[in-house]
Amino acid sequence: MTINEIQDEIIEEFALFDDWADKYEYIIDMGKKLKGLPQDQKTEDNIIKGCQSQVWLNAHKEGDNLIFEADSEAVIVKGLVSMLIRVLSGHSPKEIAESELYFIDQIGMSQHLAQTRSNGLVSMVKQMKNYAIAYQLK
Repeated sequence: MTINEIQDEIIEEFALFDDWADKYEYIIDMGKKLKGLPQDQKTEDNIIKGCQSQVWLNAHKEGDNLIFEADSEAVIVKGLVSMLIRVLSGHSPKEIAESELYFIDQIGMSQHLAQTRSNGLVSMVKQMKNYAIAYQLK
C-alpha cells in the first residue's frame, strides 16, 4: 500500500467511531500493540526532542525501504507514534520525505490533542522525515 492509501485506511477506521472517547481508546489500543524498543535502543540519541513524554525513535534500512521502531512511556503517545509508523515505515526515504501527512487533520487529531501533545506529534513527524532525508543522502 502507498502512504496515501494507508492514511485513507486510518481515516476510514476513525470514521467508525462516534465520539472522541472511543477514538482515544482506539489510539491507546494501537499503542498497546506497538512492539516497542529494546532497552539498549532507548538512548539519548533516539529520544525525540519536543515531546512532553519520553519517546524513542529508531530507523534502519531494509533493502530500499526505511523501517521505524519506537517506544514511549505514555500509552497515548505510543498510539500516536504507532500510527505514524504504520503510515511511514516500509517506504522509501524519498516517499517518506515527500509525503504529506493529511490523516492527522482528517481524523481530527490536531483539534483534540492538548497543545503539548500536538507539539510532540509534530516533533515525531519531523524526526521521521529527518531520518528519511538523512538516508536519502547516504
